[in-house]
Amino acid sequence: MTFAIRSFVPSDADARLQLFRECVHRVNVRDYTSEQIEAWAPPEMDATMWAKRFEGRFACVACEGAIIGGFTDITRDGHLDRLFVSAVHQRQGIARGLVERLLQHAEQQGFEYVTTEASITAKPFFEAMGFVVTKQQLVECRGVSMTNFKMQRVIA
Repeated sequence: MTFAIRSFVPSDADARLQLFRECVHRVNVRDYTSEQIEAWAPPEMDATMWAKRFEGRFACVACEGAIIGGFTDITRDGHLDRLFVSAVHQRQGIARGLVERLLQHAEQQGFEYVTTEASITAKPFFEAMGFVVTKQQLVECRGVSMTNFKMQRVIA
Protein backbone atom coordinates (compact mmCIF):
# COMPACT_ATOMS: atom_id res chain seq x y z
CA MET A 1 0.00 0.00 0.00
CA THR A 2 1.09 3.54 -0.68
CA PHE A 3 -0.07 6.02 1.90
CA ALA A 4 -0.42 9.72 1.17
CA ILE A 5 0.00 12.28 3.93
CA ARG A 6 -2.69 14.93 4.12
CA SER A 7 -4.02 17.41 6.62
CA PHE A 8 -6.59 15.95 8.96
CA VAL A 9 -10.24 16.89 8.66
CA PRO A 10 -12.67 16.75 11.59
CA SER A 11 -14.44 13.72 10.07
CA ASP A 12 -11.20 11.74 10.63
CA ALA A 13 -11.62 11.96 14.43
CA ASP A 14 -13.49 8.69 15.00
CA ALA A 15 -11.11 6.68 12.82
CA ARG A 16 -8.12 8.24 14.62
CA LEU A 17 -9.56 7.36 18.02
CA GLN A 18 -10.15 3.76 16.90
CA LEU A 19 -6.60 3.57 15.47
CA PHE A 20 -5.16 4.99 18.72
CA ARG A 21 -6.94 2.38 20.85
CA GLU A 22 -5.96 -0.44 18.52
CA CYS A 23 -2.32 0.65 18.44
CA VAL A 24 -2.02 0.92 22.22
CA HIS A 25 -3.76 -2.43 22.79
CA ARG A 26 -1.88 -4.32 20.06
CA VAL A 27 1.54 -2.64 19.84
CA ASN A 28 2.30 -0.90 23.14
CA VAL A 29 1.12 -3.97 25.06
CA ARG A 30 4.62 -5.45 24.66
CA ASP A 31 6.09 -2.71 26.88
CA TYR A 32 3.29 -1.90 29.33
CA THR A 33 1.10 -3.88 31.73
CA SER A 34 -2.58 -4.60 31.10
CA GLU A 35 -3.48 -2.08 33.81
CA GLN A 36 -1.35 0.60 32.10
CA ILE A 37 -2.84 -0.19 28.67
CA GLU A 38 -6.40 0.07 30.02
CA ALA A 39 -5.62 3.41 31.69
CA TRP A 40 -3.95 4.77 28.53
CA ALA A 41 -6.64 3.71 26.06
CA PRO A 42 -9.85 2.86 27.92
CA PRO A 43 -13.00 1.94 26.01
CA GLU A 44 -14.96 4.81 27.61
CA MET A 45 -12.93 7.71 26.16
CA ASP A 46 -14.98 10.77 25.24
CA ALA A 47 -14.83 10.99 21.44
CA THR A 48 -15.80 14.67 21.42
CA MET A 49 -13.02 15.62 23.83
CA TRP A 50 -10.58 13.49 21.79
CA ALA A 51 -11.51 15.39 18.61
CA LYS A 52 -11.23 18.80 20.33
CA ARG A 53 -7.59 18.11 21.24
CA PHE A 54 -6.71 18.43 17.53
CA GLU A 55 -8.18 21.93 17.21
CA GLY A 56 -5.65 24.70 16.67
CA ARG A 57 -2.84 22.27 15.91
CA PHE A 58 -1.04 21.16 12.80
CA ALA A 59 -2.22 17.59 12.35
CA CYS A 60 -1.98 15.13 9.53
CA VAL A 61 -2.96 11.61 8.62
CA ALA A 62 -1.42 8.97 6.39
CA CYS A 63 -4.11 7.38 4.29
CA GLU A 64 -4.83 5.31 1.24
CA GLY A 65 -8.33 6.07 0.14
CA ALA A 66 -10.57 5.79 3.20
CA ILE A 67 -7.99 3.79 5.18
CA ILE A 68 -6.11 5.82 7.79
CA GLY A 69 -2.84 4.08 8.59
CA GLY A 70 -1.48 6.66 11.02
CA PHE A 71 -1.73 10.18 12.36
CA THR A 72 0.23 12.81 14.24
CA ASP A 73 -0.16 16.33 15.58
CA ILE A 74 1.99 19.15 16.90
CA THR A 75 1.03 22.03 19.16
CA ARG A 76 1.63 25.70 18.38
CA ASP A 77 4.69 25.64 20.64
CA GLY A 78 6.36 22.67 18.92
CA HIS A 79 5.27 19.70 21.04
CA LEU A 80 4.61 16.55 19.02
CA ASP A 81 1.66 15.30 21.05
CA ARG A 82 0.55 12.11 19.32
CA LEU A 83 2.03 9.75 16.75
CA PHE A 84 0.23 6.47 16.18
CA VAL A 85 0.32 3.94 13.35
CA SER A 86 -2.16 1.10 13.09
CA ALA A 87 -0.94 -2.30 14.23
CA VAL A 88 -1.33 -3.73 10.72
CA HIS A 89 0.68 -0.92 9.12
CA GLN A 90 3.74 -0.94 11.39
CA ARG A 91 7.21 -0.77 9.78
CA GLN A 92 5.99 0.58 6.43
CA GLY A 93 7.50 4.06 6.73
CA ILE A 94 4.25 5.71 7.80
CA ALA A 95 5.56 7.09 11.11
CA ARG A 96 8.72 8.34 9.41
CA GLY A 97 6.69 10.13 6.73
CA LEU A 98 4.40 11.72 9.30
CA VAL A 99 7.26 12.94 11.49
CA GLU A 100 9.18 14.25 8.48
CA ARG A 101 6.08 16.26 7.54
CA LEU A 102 5.80 17.64 11.10
CA LEU A 103 9.49 18.55 11.16
CA GLN A 104 9.04 20.36 7.85
CA HIS A 105 6.14 22.30 9.39
CA ALA A 106 8.22 23.05 12.49
CA GLU A 107 11.02 24.46 10.34
CA GLN A 108 8.55 26.59 8.37
CA GLN A 109 7.19 27.94 11.67
CA GLY A 110 10.69 28.85 12.84
CA PHE A 111 10.72 26.44 15.80
CA GLU A 112 14.14 25.92 17.34
CA TYR A 113 13.25 22.38 18.41
CA VAL A 114 10.42 19.87 18.63
CA THR A 115 9.65 18.04 21.86
CA THR A 116 7.67 14.90 22.53
CA GLU A 117 6.93 12.44 25.30
CA ALA A 118 7.67 9.02 23.85
CA SER A 119 6.47 5.69 25.13
CA ILE A 120 8.92 2.89 25.81
CA THR A 121 7.73 1.41 22.51
CA ALA A 122 8.27 4.60 20.48
CA LYS A 123 11.59 5.68 22.02
CA PRO A 124 13.84 3.76 19.54
CA PHE A 125 11.90 5.19 16.59
CA PHE A 126 12.27 8.76 17.85
CA GLU A 127 15.98 8.20 18.49
CA ALA A 128 16.34 7.01 14.88
CA MET A 129 14.61 10.27 13.84
CA GLY A 130 17.23 12.37 15.64
CA PHE A 131 15.43 12.97 18.94
CA VAL A 132 17.40 12.70 22.17
CA VAL A 133 16.12 11.80 25.62
CA THR A 134 16.12 14.76 27.99
CA LYS A 135 14.41 12.92 30.85
CA GLN A 136 12.97 9.52 31.73
CA GLN A 137 9.85 10.04 33.80
CA LEU A 138 6.95 8.35 35.54
CA VAL A 139 3.66 9.88 34.47
CA GLU A 140 0.20 9.23 35.81
CA CYS A 141 -2.67 8.37 33.49
CA ARG A 142 -6.09 7.85 35.03
CA GLY A 143 -4.46 6.96 38.35
CA VAL A 144 -1.91 4.52 36.90
CA SER A 145 1.84 5.26 36.71
CA MET A 146 3.81 4.51 33.58
CA THR A 147 7.24 5.29 32.17
CA ASN A 148 7.81 7.56 29.21
CA PHE A 149 10.61 9.76 27.91
CA LYS A 150 10.77 13.49 27.33
CA MET A 151 12.64 13.87 24.06
CA GLN A 152 13.76 16.76 21.90
CA ARG A 153 15.03 17.31 18.38
CA VAL A 154 16.79 20.48 17.35
CA ILE A 155 15.53 21.93 14.06
CA ALA A 156 18.45 22.78 11.76
